[in-house]
Amino acid sequence: MEGSSVKTLKKIYVFCGANYRKDESYVKAVHRLGEVLGKIGINLIYEGGSLGLMGCVSTAAAVHGRRVLGIIPLAFTEKNLIGKTCGKELKVATMHKRLLKMMEFGDAFIALPGGFNTLDELFQVVSWAQLNIHQKPIGVLNVNGFFDGLLSFLDHAVEQNFIT
Repeated sequence: MEGSSVKTLKKIYVFCGANYRKDESYVKAVHRLGEVLGKIGINLIYEGGSLGLMGCVSTAAAVHGRRVLGIIPLAFTEKNLIGKTCGKELKVATMHKRLLKMMEFGDAFIALPGGFNTLDELFQVVSWAQLNIHQKPIGVLNVNGFFDGLLSFLDHAVEQNFIT
């Protein structure tokens, strides 16, 4: 595409939970994401470790031939809270440093089902996009309607003119 400003995605940062005890469809969806990343040649960056959905998506991406990088705050490694990282590991001093590295290394962002940290990182990249700090694609993989309530809330915030 001559003259196109479309950037080829090489690395996607995935936010997701370290837990999935409730619904195996989450596991199937993140395995499929790892498989798709492998087929289309996109490497994975994630929060690190081997627990829950983070472990599933990283293993699936690695099995399908993609490079995997886990970015982990030191507090998580010192207490061994997340298990062994699949692929390379980059240790950073704080959660904020992880956000900065995430922004530096990721060409796009995908949120999968997760908890407070997943939501924190998702809203951080969304707010930075709104402030024109970056123009990278952001998406959610809405497995079994996991994000329906959040998306409804965001629609309401737009209707009330708190979000544009």
